[in-house]
Amino acid sequence: MKVHNFAEQPSLVSQYLAEMRDIKVQGDRLRFRRNLERLGEIFAYEISKGLEYKTEQITTPLGVEAACQVISEPLVLATIFRAGVPFHQGFLRYLDNAENAFVSAYRKYKEKENFDILIEYLASPRLDGKTLILCDPMLATGASMELSYKALLTKGTPAKLHVASVIASQQAVDYLQGVMPEEAELWVGVIDDRINSHSYIVPGLGDAGDLAYGTKE
Repeated sequence: MKVHNFAEQPSLVSQYLAEMRDIKVQGDRLRFRRNLERLGEIFAYEISKGLEYKTEQITTPLGVEAACQVISEPLVLATIFRAGVPFHQGFLRYLDNAENAFVSAYRKYKEKENFDILIEYLASPRLDGKTLILCDPMLATGASMELSYKALLTKGTPAKLHVASVIASQQAVDYLQGVMPEEAELWVGVIDDRINSHSYIVPGLGDAGDLAYGTKE
């Protein structure tokens, strides 16, 4: 799996990540969601550079044809509820002709630090022969991403796979490299060193779902 780490070269991704991590800023839910959307837009643009294109003749208002490059491969944007929704929306603003898929994956705690990942909802078009972009802001252990991908495979086998996360732990990156297709590509805003005993990324930014939409019981 090829890994694209935006933190290796400072950019607007670094700026938005700084705001999302900052405890003095992230309490503004609107701003937090918008920063997730912005990052989705940037990720979509960067991923678009590696997509396949075809030439189409477009007639301009001057009655002259212009040879234009347009995306030729079918795309499916897939998101893990609930924190992934604003991130997904950013992707969709740029890749607006893509089909969409949604998966619910959440931690079901058995004890304080012991949990299973459960999949309870899946809505997806057929994936055979398409390019799948699977996004979730936080990649802590990699288990949710792996199980979500396996659930999506019940809808067919994509031709290409891109996985996108705002913050990933090194452990999760290593894990996905062992369980995802070798030709898949992973796009991350930054890779943090570790996860804590609760499987939260450190330094991370906290619970992205709660920061975007409020706490839950």
